[in-house]
Amino acid sequence: MAWFKIDDSSHMHPKIVKAGNAALGLWVRAGAYSAQHLTEGTVPAVVARQYGTAPQARKLVSVGLWHEHGHTCPRCPQPPVGDFMVHDFFEGGRNSTRAQVEANRAAAAERKAKSRTRNERGSATNQTRNAPQFQQESPGQEGVSHRDAVDSITASQASTKPYPSTSSGSRGEQASPDGPRIAEPVRPLVDAMSAAGMVVSWELSSAEWLLLHALIERCGVQVLVDHAGGAWQAARTRPRSARYFVSGWRSLPTPPPRAPGAGPKVVPLNPGAARPSTTDQRVRAGLDLAAQLREQENAQ
Repeated sequence: MAWFKIDDSSHMHPKIVKAGNAALGLWVRAGAYSAQHLTEGTVPAVVARQYGTAPQARKLVSVGLWHEHGHTCPRCPQPPVGDFMVHDFFEGGRNSTRAQVEANRAAAAERKAKSRTRNERGSATNQTRNAPQFQQESPGQEGVSHRDAVDSITASQASTKPYPSTSSGSRGEQASPDGPRIAEPVRPLVDAMSAAGMVVSWELSSAEWLLLHALIERCGVQVLVDHAGGAWQAARTRPRSARYFVSGWRSLPTPPPRAPGAGPKVVPLNPGAARPSTTDQRVRAGLDLAAQLREQENAQ
């Protein structure tokens, strides 16, 4: 912002007193216009006509507050024909030149840019400094939880096994031109789910493929399929994505080692069986399946 400055004793200056309040109003408004638009004291004729009258302009010229083209004042430049020049616009450094104002604006913009950069760097530093730090082991707990075990496996595998970023479809899906749609370590689970009649979408992220691989290594494919079968039967609507089962799979405990020669636990899921029609029936079917799983575990 530029300023049009006047001396604090100007209210009693002979030229101002002689000009009168009406002409003085035109002088102040035109001076502020010149400061704002960096005309360095030049008052265009159109501005003078808009802010005042011709008699007021002539009054300012006659008392020496303005000059017309062809004036003889040695301290003031000549205005264009028809325009006016404010007398002693730069006297005593009261008002700034165009070059001074532009230099000040550029310096202010540079200071703001530097300040913004410092604030952004400081904010990033504070976020890093204030980020919560967690211990490697949870106080009051012994061993490693099921979730921690799965997360540790996925972390160790992330740097060694490539996984597709996304995937869709299920059994029999062809590989995309950019790479396999089904992560090969998880394909046994995909095929077993499809064979059991649970055909869902396998549109998953790389992290989710890693998680499924870790769950397979921890629980085994058949345990995951058995658990999914109970969830499938108890679901209000048929699941559409494999993500529907992930939460339940993560909560499964690590199964005990099987006795030598023991066969796999299998609870057949009949894809053609009629789906329970009411909520109570779906819940009962899921509970029955869970009871069968428990009986098989106790038998071993």
